[in-house]
Amino acid sequence: MMQSKVTAYDSTLRDGAQAQGVSFTVEDKLKIVQQLDALGIGYIEAGNPGSNPKDLEFFKRVAELKLQHAKIIAFGSTRRIGIKAADDNNLRSLLSANTQSVAIFGKSWDYQVTDILRTTLDENLRMIADTIAYLKQQGKEVVFDAEHFYDGYKANAPYALATLKAAADAGADVLCLCDTNGGTFSDEIFAVTQTVVKAFNLQVGIHCHNDCDMAVANSVAAVQAGASQVQGTINGIGERCGNANLVSIIPNLQLKLGLNCIPAENITALTHVARFVSEVANMPFNDKAPYVGNDAFSHKGGMHIDAVNKNPISYEHINPEQVGNIRHILVSEVAGRGALLSKLREIDATLDKDSTDTQRILARIKALEHDGYQFESAEASVQLLVLRELGKLRPSFEFKEYQVNIHEPALNGVNSFAHIKLVVNGQEETTTAEGDGPVNALDKAMRRALERFYPAIKTVRLTDYKVRVLNSDQATAAKVRVLIESADQNESWTTTGVSTDVVDASWRALIDAIEYKLMRDLV
Repeated sequence: MMQSKVTAYDSTLRDGAQAQGVSFTVEDKLKIVQQLDALGIGYIEAGNPGSNPKDLEFFKRVAELKLQHAKIIAFGSTRRIGIKAADDNNLRSLLSANTQSVAIFGKSWDYQVTDILRTTLDENLRMIADTIAYLKQQGKEVVFDAEHFYDGYKANAPYALATLKAAADAGADVLCLCDTNGGTFSDEIFAVTQTVVKAFNLQVGIHCHNDCDMAVANSVAAVQAGASQVQGTINGIGERCGNANLVSIIPNLQLKLGLNCIPAENITALTHVARFVSEVANMPFNDKAPYVGNDAFSHKGGMHIDAVNKNPISYEHINPEQVGNIRHILVSEVAGRGALLSKLREIDATLDKDSTDTQRILARIKALEHDGYQFESAEASVQLLVLRELGKLRPSFEFKEYQVNIHEPALNGVNSFAHIKLVVNGQEETTTAEGDGPVNALDKAMRRALERFYPAIKTVRLTDYKVRVLNSDQATAAKVRVLIESADQNESWTTTGVSTDVVDASWRALIDAIEYKLMRDLV
């Protein structure tokens, strides 16, 4: 029988930090802690202060934060072979974190004990018991992570259960079952977890890795079997294929199974937290991520869009606003008039699908997509296009001309110079700038020309730049499509440009990026 409450236990700062390419600074960790606490996460696992100076500083500074929901938990292993727990330097280091709660991992697979630790099965049981008893004597709440539990259970069930009994008898508060290799299927997870829940009168947790792409499903199966603590990371980041993704698990448990996982009013922050952690970790955000991805509630096909406009449940399993996401009706050559109409009505509520304006704009979009444009990924360019076609866009500036010179070898580290001419409020502005490449030089020159008139441009930064060759059979004469993502302190937006010249395609996308910012600010 499932619990009515399931505790969310986040390991982004420990397990997630083991992902390739991820390295959190102390400031990064503190910012993530505050976001996770605001979301309502119950435990935030944050490493061992003895493992490196960065973690030592983190534990000192995180103690100064006034957290509303989360407990910070330090992480370490059982005592070393053949010594007393009180004499183990790693455990002393763990205690120096001064956290109310600690997590201890120990071996529950006999093979790991005999062939990896190279000790006896009895000594491993003593290591578990001694460590937990010692930490309980220090007044700590203890989570026992039974490493490799499911593999251990399949290999030697009595011994795997004996490791849990050693932890429970020593006073462990939570027995967390780990699918460390990520190779167990959901039916096995359910059956084994249910056995443990029935055998021990303790809180049982689940910790899954994603090596078979089943970590979320396995975590949910464990909860359905009675586990009441679920461990994972934001966006599923972690070593190898990653960890169980709390961003999917939390809404699955809360919105689908009706369990109390985080405060109900906080779940709308889920999308923000997922994107925030992705940004801090310097990892590309997964647009296809369930619940929180940019594409999670995006509709492109004409029949799908028509159905969603009539009733969103036709192609959406929840309301995107429940998790802080939004619905995207993508404008494209296959979208039809229904998709375009929803965009047009954002600008002019009186337009209908049979109007001349609607038909003209749809034809224009289809012609541009035939030429290589892709508007479903560039909604800012779509909005500008529609406004121009309806005669409702008052241009913030008029582009006249640009010229780019590239020098190889570079002169003093700079290889590109851009010269542009713009007209703002009837005043001609000519500017030159140098940059690391022609696009960078153009961007700097345009900003220099416009910032005097529109200081808000200083807040805009380019966050992503993509180039796609459209007809590679044309070799160097091929068309290219450029997508530029820009952001200010409030939002991000994407614009696009197409040309046989990558600089010209980039320039078109840059113009739209700045025009969109100014149009939005001046509305």
